[in-house]
Amino acid sequence: MDVDVITMGCSKNLVDSERLLYRLRAAGYRVYHNPNRIHHGIAVVNTCGFINDAKEESIDMILQLTALKEQGRLQKVLVMGCLSERFYKELNKEIPGVDRYYGKFNWEQIVKDLTKANGQWPMVICQSYSRLLTTPKHYAYVKVSEGCDRHCAYCAIPLMTGSHKSRPMEEVLAEVKRLAAEGTREFQIIAQELTYYGLDLYGERRIAELVERMASIKGVKWIRLHYAYPNGFPLDLLRVMRENSNVCRYLDIALQHSSDAVLSRMHRHITSKEQRELIAAIRREVPGIAIRTTFMVGYPGETDEDFRDLLEFVKECRFERMGAFAYSEEEGTKAAQIYPDDVPEEVKQQRLDKLMAVQQQISEEIAAARVGQTLSVIIDGKENDYYIGRTEFDSPEVDGVVFVAVPKGRRLRRGCIYDVTITDANEFDLYAELND
Repeated sequence: MDVDVITMGCSKNLVDSERLLYRLRAAGYRVYHNPNRIHHGIAVVNTCGFINDAKEESIDMILQLTALKEQGRLQKVLVMGCLSERFYKELNKEIPGVDRYYGKFNWEQIVKDLTKANGQWPMVICQSYSRLLTTPKHYAYVKVSEGCDRHCAYCAIPLMTGSHKSRPMEEVLAEVKRLAAEGTREFQIIAQELTYYGLDLYGERRIAELVERMASIKGVKWIRLHYAYPNGFPLDLLRVMRENSNVCRYLDIALQHSSDAVLSRMHRHITSKEQRELIAAIRREVPGIAIRTTFMVGYPGETDEDFRDLLEFVKECRFERMGAFAYSEEEGTKAAQIYPDDVPEEVKQQRLDKLMAVQQQISEEIAAARVGQTLSVIIDGKENDYYIGRTEFDSPEVDGVVFVAVPKGRRLRRGCIYDVTITDANEFDLYAELND
């Protein structure tokens, strides 16, 4: 009756795992979500298939679990998620020790199959959004859509998730209301393509309306937006961010590159000039905003000149948060079909290191400028003599933290927001003292 669910990959996968955990627990199973401590019952791996490294990590986890099963330390191994959605036949052939493979969208069948095998357990009836949070109680991820209609040349995600499908607005708002009533204060709004929200259901982009209605829900303290797309960005969202104090001045918007030649080959449908104009508009309309973005180096045909353009773009825009990765060819994508992977691996790594070095200097300067400022932080926990918090500019897991020194005799509560004064900084984190 023990079920371990192991989540690989992104926060969108995590939401699916939380929904599965809720249903399994409602069916009478003891459920766990800790890959470092596997019990002796059933293991479910929620796989990622985004890039090669993620695929390898998922496959390694499957192999570890099937080995435990062969040793008699597990009863069953089940696999779900993006990787098994896309490579079901190949996985079934190469790793036959798995009891059953499920895709990304039929994972609820796991509960049906297990409850059917245990005939004494009733079928589970619950709201579609019911979840068992694996994050600290005070924050949660809310997925507002599935899939993507963008079809960037390098990206395999539409091959796994299909076309964009928005969740009905009332359903999303009901989920947020329920979470807020149960004590969740901070909401990370996620999607593969956030700014497309509503087009399929309502014939227009309605992410601004959705966020504004979320902001009016009692108990919602912070809303943070992830995974926007620059082309066709809904500018009315910026007004919502500016006018609602509980919508964080934070935007995760993947730009991927700055060279027009590379953007064209990527099928991004935007120019370097348009990207610069958008970044300027975002900073103008939402003063003090922290922009997180992602870039790719070593894309097929990327020249030294293209890369220099990217470096200058990063220096010019001075992003508060930035991630980067080297291109890896993904089977079935347009890029794999029409462009040779012609940038040597060592060149990709050199460019990646150089780009991240530039961003490191920028991050250090931006963090240093925070010293002396008063900021609000939400407390996640305690470590030695410091409480660990985050500002509105820091998303869980991917951004830095604030180490808050607290006078003796004072205790801070997890999930509560406090004002602090920043006293020191490094590239990743801030140090602060609690205000009176």
